[in-house]
Amino acid sequence: MSFFRVLFLVVLTLFVTACQSGKDEAESLSNEVHDSAKTMEEASMDSKAEILVPIWNGSETDNMIFEEYGTNPFVSTEDDTLSTFAMDVDTGSYSVMRNYIKRGSLPPDDAIRVEEFVNYFKSNMKAPTNDTFAVHVDGGKSPFGEGYHLLRIGIKGKEIEVEERKNANLIFVIDVSGSMNRENRLELVKKSLRVLVDELQPQDRVGIVVYGSRGRVVLNPTSIDEKDKILDAIEELQPEGSTNAEEGLTLGYELAREYFTEGAINRVILASDGVANVGETGHEEILEKIKDYAKKDITLSTFGFGMGNYNDVLMEQLANDGDGNYAYIDSFSEARRIFMEELTGTLQTIAKDAKIQVEFDPAKVDRYRLLGYENRDVRDEDFRNDSVDGGEVGAGHSVTALYEVKLRDDTTELGEVRVRFFNDETGEVEEINQAVSFEGDNLPEDLKFLAAVAEFAEILRGSYWARESSLESVLELAQDSAHAEEHYAFIELVKDAMALSRE
Repeated sequence: MSFFRVLFLVVLTLFVTACQSGKDEAESLSNEVHDSAKTMEEASMDSKAEILVPIWNGSETDNMIFEEYGTNPFVSTEDDTLSTFAMDVDTGSYSVMRNYIKRGSLPPDDAIRVEEFVNYFKSNMKAPTNDTFAVHVDGGKSPFGEGYHLLRIGIKGKEIEVEERKNANLIFVIDVSGSMNRENRLELVKKSLRVLVDELQPQDRVGIVVYGSRGRVVLNPTSIDEKDKILDAIEELQPEGSTNAEEGLTLGYELAREYFTEGAINRVILASDGVANVGETGHEEILEKIKDYAKKDITLSTFGFGMGNYNDVLMEQLANDGDGNYAYIDSFSEARRIFMEELTGTLQTIAKDAKIQVEFDPAKVDRYRLLGYENRDVRDEDFRNDSVDGGEVGAGHSVTALYEVKLRDDTTELGEVRVRFFNDETGEVEEINQAVSFEGDNLPEDLKFLAAVAEFAEILRGSYWARESSLESVLELAQDSAHAEEHYAFIELVKDAMALSRE
């Protein structure tokens, strides 16, 4: 069995139990807080058929692998006042959706992760001056849930100037197998990496490993002072053979270990469609190796390419285990955004194993529901268990969590939010906390837009909680609150989705 197929099986095993736990309770149509999981699932199935039916374009969407992580239910504060999850800055789900719609298809509901839609958009939150994170809390009446409020908890990481960024030792592990010739996707990889190389500093180094039927080192780590040599090596890459991802990753990690520099960014960057058909190994051994390297400060980021045979589950999980970030690159514009506009945050981590815990006051909050983060769930009792994996956050990155809450009265003092993480600079565990409160019922304009984005994701994934929503209402709210170029691009996607849903 191939490396990625075996790894895929283990990912399913790891997550299926957690996914099912999110379906244990649901709110009935009469607003009863608890309902059976079976009732919720049946209602969800019905609502999927009523809201949107995914449209497929034959060979363009074959062998696309996604995972169903469930949908968070409403939780009564009488039963559980704590909501705990790992921070997540990934954005792959949003660009996967965009690629589907631009090709004339609605994405399958399993491809949708609400938090990655919300976190795709730039935040105007202020960065901290001295601390690692600043916590921002606001909210107002929900535009999509009558009688509910929408609560935003935003975490903004400290910013680091380009000239102050750590030196980077980057090992590109590039899939050059025959599947990367499909849709000319290897050419997009090459263009993307050229953008990245052009943004690096003279003190940075780049090494290149490729894998087709076999893995091989194309370029030992080379200083950006010899940028032309690096770019020439990238330009000469051509599709070849089968897909031995196991050997490619192994060589990449070995090269990163050989050229490891204390105090620098030591990172393996995988560019692939996540599909493999050559190479066998024990899945537990590979997963442990990735985690072991991350503990030794050699991290892994994954960047996905391609439509038609793409493994979203594994690309995300590899980055999660490797303490890196995951993004899906569907266009040169997306490559420019990640590798040019957000390069420092993409490369330099400021916090590891970061977790968020919100404690709601049961005297003030009747029930709550976290939008997304289903596959980032952390047991409440593990919030301060520092051996439990959290999320990694880069310099200047922001993390936004949205809650729907049912208040008991007009109070705005709802509880407390805590953030716990390993400070990457000091290596020490830190914990910060802040009151959860907001004033007034009117949502800020940028939160109105994020509400539209979140509801769009909820509709696309056939969420039970979006059963009474419509794309028309999403479009109206997005148009009323949009103020940036990326917002208007989102509006066009909503319009396209509306047209596709009528076919």
